[in-house]
Amino acid sequence: MWPLASPLSSRSLATISDSYDFIIVGGGTAGLVLAARLSEDSNTTVLVLEGGHSGDDVVGTIDIPDNTYYDSLTGTEYDYAYVTASQSNMNGRGLSWPRGKVLGGSSAINGMYHVRPAKVEVEAWQSLIAAEGDSDAADNWSWDSFFAAMKKSETFTAPSDDAESVAGITYDASLHGTDGPIHVSYPGFQLGLNGNWTSTLGNAGISQRTDGAGGENWGAYVTQSFINPTNWTRSYSRNAYIDPLPPRSNLDILADAMVTRIVFKSDSNGNLTATGVEYAASAGAATSSVSVNKEVVLTAGVIGSAQVLMVSGVGPQDVLESAGVDVQYALPGVGQHLQDHLVAAIYWSTEAETAGNLHANGLTTAEFTSYINSATAYVNLASIMGETAANTLVSSIESAADSSASLVPSQYDEVKQGYRSMYSQAVDLLSTEVGHIELLLALTGDGAVGIQAGLQHPFSPGHLYINSSSVFDYPVIDPGYLSHSADLTVLREGAKLARTLGQTEPLSQFLGTETTPVLPLVEEQRTTEYHPRGSCSMLPQSQGGVVNGKLQVYGTTNVRVADSSIFPIDMSCHLEAPTIGVAEKAAEIIRTQYNVVKSGSSTSTSDGSSNTIFGFG
Repeated sequence: MWPLASPLSSRSLATISDSYDFIIVGGGTAGLVLAARLSEDSNTTVLVLEGGHSGDDVVGTIDIPDNTYYDSLTGTEYDYAYVTASQSNMNGRGLSWPRGKVLGGSSAINGMYHVRPAKVEVEAWQSLIAAEGDSDAADNWSWDSFFAAMKKSETFTAPSDDAESVAGITYDASLHGTDGPIHVSYPGFQLGLNGNWTSTLGNAGISQRTDGAGGENWGAYVTQSFINPTNWTRSYSRNAYIDPLPPRSNLDILADAMVTRIVFKSDSNGNLTATGVEYAASAGAATSSVSVNKEVVLTAGVIGSAQVLMVSGVGPQDVLESAGVDVQYALPGVGQHLQDHLVAAIYWSTEAETAGNLHANGLTTAEFTSYINSATAYVNLASIMGETAANTLVSSIESAADSSASLVPSQYDEVKQGYRSMYSQAVDLLSTEVGHIELLLALTGDGAVGIQAGLQHPFSPGHLYINSSSVFDYPVIDPGYLSHSADLTVLREGAKLARTLGQTEPLSQFLGTETTPVLPLVEEQRTTEYHPRGSCSMLPQSQGGVVNGKLQVYGTTNVRVADSSIFPIDMSCHLEAPTIGVAEKAAEIIRTQYNVVKSGSSTSTSDGSSNTIFGFG
């Protein structure tokens, strides 16, 4: 059993070691998982550099699940608060992309959904990297291997009898882990409206799923959440993987330490070896450096990992030269293949009990404040729009494969070839049972019920790129929303299905007037599920890939990426569970590669910037 949580030993110091075996760039969802696992080897030294704050001052806010709706850290100093470039297909709007700027990253501020991808999606991902010809590396990403990694992370707790009855929860405990660091369960409080969800979907022709965690995630169900039922708090990477640790002298975690670049040396073949990293507390602060003995692992997320590579001179040559960065290794795929899940929603008035009106009336029990939305459904294309219309759409998408490559925002042929490969996999998924729309029942409004429809497999290609050599200047984020016409078609049909559900019993009995002004596809009403991925895609280098099947960055000997940026295709899920799975796999791959040999270390005085060190010695 994973040890119980205890407070971190926190102290402001001005010293860290001169060098570490592994330097992890980003102490977020994936980075803290990797830090905990690598430092299990007592003779391996690990440093985590996190650009955000420690979060000590807001632990109470992070811990309470329903604060994600009512007292969110988004828009505060604990959020990077990115905004996309203006989107031409969304009335020129830029969309907010919150990302956690705190130890724990986005797992500290997100909606806590625990949804795993479908087996067929993971197999599609594996087939893309298998084209590289390294079967051993590709085997890391088989469904069985990835499923085992996700289960390893988890301690599952069944719902209470009352919650199970009220919300109609079903589950299969055999699909879940029993002794992992992170807790997965259900809110301690449930609403009767959730209990009408699966029967309403059933009456609309969408079958119930007992539990979506085992590779068949389509159908309707009440999914799990990242909640610790022993005290009804959010379970996230810091309080799951780091806070409970016994003393570890080989692990240091430094907050308010933004990595400004990776320092490379080049060999005679042009391959780069990282010798260390530089970091600073802020744009105006002095820069410090630390050396690496073995590897630098980027876990800075879909935006940060690509940005750090580019400001370090690894990325598309045209982008780097335009930003004034010396090209260390031209890697066209960095920042490319970026995609995200768009969502539209329909709302109705209601006199039924919702979490929103109970919150407004002052209910504050621990069980109630653990309530978060979790009724979901993943619906295949034929169920969304009918088999005939679905077949017609699939045929049109398939025939547009070559012309669609012109949408790719890159001049490099290998990036366009990668898009074609991913496009082909996405087309194949359209004819499976996999969900192409996610439906979510939203009960956190006061006197309102919403049904959201989220696009799961967009064809529109995006990218992000730097326009400055400073990591403190935000990159340009352009997801290219709705540039491919099929995305708007599927999203529109998903919204129509959401409206149909609101008119279907038994849920319709509790809904009043629809308050959405029009079918919610006008530009002002589309938003995002906050599921960006792909900026450091795991693909062959010849297809615009950034990492291989062992997560190694092409052109480098000792740099890896291990976060949501490596997913080469969109998957019908929320990203926390698979991102934790990637980090667990990364630890396994790295520990398998290295013989455990103790590395010497010493201490040195830094520039005295106000960083926070968490030491485990």
